[in-house]
Amino acid sequence: MISLKTNREIEIIKANGRILVKTLELLEEKIKPKVKTKELDRLAEDFIKKQGAYPAFKGYRGFPASICVSIDNEVVHGIPGERVIEEGQIISVDIGVFKDNYYADGAFTFAVGKVSDQAQRLIQITQEALKRGLEFVREGRFLSDISYAIQSFVEKNGFSVVRDLVGHGIGMNMHEEPQIPNFGPPGQGPILKKGIVLAIEPMVNAGSFEIETEEDNWTIVTKDGSLSAHFEHTVAVTENGAMILTESEKF
Repeated sequence: MISLKTNREIEIIKANGRILVKTLELLEEKIKPKVKTKELDRLAEDFIKKQGAYPAFKGYRGFPASICVSIDNEVVHGIPGERVIEEGQIISVDIGVFKDNYYADGAFTFAVGKVSDQAQRLIQITQEALKRGLEFVREGRFLSDISYAIQSFVEKNGFSVVRDLVGHGIGMNMHEEPQIPNFGPPGQGPILKKGIVLAIEPMVNAGSFEIETEEDNWTIVTKDGSLSAHFEHTVAVTENGAMILTESEKF
């Protein structure tokens, strides 16, 4: 069942979104060659806790870290550890923040120094695909209008959207109804209503859309080894369009 949030609930989620964005801004300064991914995790956890919040991913369904750090061909759910960041990589950071009984969720893909033309274009197209999807977050639109906008833009530009992972509703639970595929025809699924809060997150591969899970049972990678990028915003549906709850000038 899809829940509708009150203005007060949306304001709480937005406040959590501000913590999330500040965490991304902090990590952006640290995502450099020779830095271990576990350092990003430590910094994020410390900062989030200092804001009186909790890193929502830590312990969620058994996940062992506070953030997800996915590199190059890793799509999502990369576990921070001893891996050292290198020049030319692309790093997708996914963060969840929990405070005052509500969640916010967001992701951003960073380029480490000078990256390949393909990697830079993949990042740009994925971020733009999210923006295209957000244009259809409006009271009275079909949910699948978002999905179609993302897929059609991505495929027009020669990339593919992951089919086995989807966006989701969010609020008092990290994952709520509805599921939000990044593909599919327009004009289908539930009609959006004011007060629905969604985590919209295109995951885009440079090659095939097929994915597989690594032996750690968490890290999801592209099956063909191609690069992958991931962007995500938590947004509220209004009569005037999307209210982005995880927005800043950069993110």
